[in-house]
Amino acid sequence: MSKSGTRTAREIGARAAAWWDWFAVPGQWSRRRITGEVALALVLAVLAAGTEELMGGEGWRPVAVGAGAAVLSLLRRRLPASVLVLTAGLTPFVPGLGALLIVLGWSSGRYIASAGRALAAFIASFVLNVGGTVLETWDRQRLLTVAFMATLYYLGTTLAPGLAHRYWTQRRTLLHALQERNAQLLRERNMVVWQARLRERQRIAQDMHDSLGHQLALIAVHTGALEVDRDLGERQREVVGVLRNASVTAMHELREVVGILRDGVAATDGTAAPAPAGDETGRAARGIAGIAGLVEAARATGTSIGLRSLGQERPLAPAADHAAYRIVQEALTNAYKHAPGTPIGVELRYEPDTFVVEIVNGEPVDGPAKDVVSGGQGLAGLVERARLVGGICHAGPADGGGFRVAGMLPYGAAPVVEAAPLVDAADDFRQQTTKPLVGDGRPVVVGPADRTFTERELAMAVRGGKSRSTGGAIALGCGIAFAALVLLVVAGGFGLYFLMGSLKDGMIDPAQYNAVKVGMTEKEVREQLPSGDTIATTGLDGSGPERPEGSRCLVLLSSEMGDAYDEDPVFRFCFKDGKLIEKKSYVVKQR
Repeated sequence: MSKSGTRTAREIGARAAAWWDWFAVPGQWSRRRITGEVALALVLAVLAAGTEELMGGEGWRPVAVGAGAAVLSLLRRRLPASVLVLTAGLTPFVPGLGALLIVLGWSSGRYIASAGRALAAFIASFVLNVGGTVLETWDRQRLLTVAFMATLYYLGTTLAPGLAHRYWTQRRTLLHALQERNAQLLRERNMVVWQARLRERQRIAQDMHDSLGHQLALIAVHTGALEVDRDLGERQREVVGVLRNASVTAMHELREVVGILRDGVAATDGTAAPAPAGDETGRAARGIAGIAGLVEAARATGTSIGLRSLGQERPLAPAADHAAYRIVQEALTNAYKHAPGTPIGVELRYEPDTFVVEIVNGEPVDGPAKDVVSGGQGLAGLVERARLVGGICHAGPADGGGFRVAGMLPYGAAPVVEAAPLVDAADDFRQQTTKPLVGDGRPVVVGPADRTFTERELAMAVRGGKSRSTGGAIALGCGIAFAALVLLVVAGGFGLYFLMGSLKDGMIDPAQYNAVKVGMTEKEVREQLPSGDTIATTGLDGSGPERPEGSRCLVLLSSEMGDAYDEDPVFRFCFKDGKLIEKKSYVVKQR
């Protein structure tokens, strides 16, 4: 391809892209919407072409009308007012556009932005539609009747759907605004709660640092001095070394906890004293890998403790891995305090679906330890820690005596805990999610993103909106639709009754036609025949054979049906100088 051809193709592509950007209204053209719009345009095209052909259209006219209906249907979202006015003005002269006008009335109620513009568009379309109908079926004697019937038709098929859809759109906009306001209230509430938590955490961190930090520092200093005392034996120095390492580890963990409470992150100042891996000092592993270090530290104090691992090792989620470490740590601390000197067994089991950690200590020989300082919150904290990661923890007496702590923890990630909603779930404006908020406070989006607001609302209604607002909205919408349907039925029934009554003034049977003789006075003839003042005979006066010059004619329909569905038998009586000078019977083809 030459450079000029490539440039031309690019220009065409750019123009097509620019046209699509103008045509596709943002937020209204998802893939589902495009499919639905194309299908609706095809249906309207078929209806328009078929109607036009039934009404007598020949040649390419039905095809042209169908194509025009499809194009106008696709343009109704981008140019709602213009398309409505244009179609309303063409419908009296192009009957195939009647079905499209109903759709445009419904669509224009939503897509015409301002109320003033919508009012102007509907008034202009009403004037053009009724005026075109009057011109198409011009008859000065039946002018008001034709205008009245055209007005009823316009109100029922165009204005009523437009008003119903506009109300529905305004209500949906209000619900969307309420949803946004509710989401804003949730974000503001979360900010207030977070600030209150942060202040409380900073206060707790300061208290812990000032009280525990001082005491742990004294323990570390005194145990360090004892460790180098020449009067102590080797065994005593070893025990004092364990105490010093434990105090250093406690200080390090205290700094981490204080950092998390104060700033939300672990302390990383690097001020902790280095310590060998595998013990309880410094930055030893705090997960399943660190359980062996806990056991070794316990053995160094002279406690009889065993460690056993069963099953094929598998990695745990970080939160569950840390919870396993804390369960073992708290269980060992509990055994030191309440059953000192008893043997302890630690078992790690990698089962197919969960990880199980179990700690069992024997029953103390001299009975439970007395004067033990305990806050009573350690085991309860283990239960809560296990629950938060999706597991369970049990603590209680063992079958053969002693005490048992067992935890079951999942391998996968823990489920996210849902945030408490600001409003009742049954009264959530049909749109409010009770899912957790992301970092910037926005609600989590559930479901495919390729859906418009209307589609999401409709999907929630179809799924069975059980809230009070949803049920009331559906009931209100059904009520409006039912009222519009009743209005159409009443208007249609009234029009049908009026039309059937008026047929009597424009129809005779062949016997009445034969009874009238040429030469009778006009008064005698008119006394025997109806007035012919009916919409049923509109347009018949100018059809048929040429009328006698200077005569006035009365055209009536025959009560008998024609030989074809598009033919109407007609009787014509022409008067001149007060006498009947001609009567004709002929057939008129419907247009």
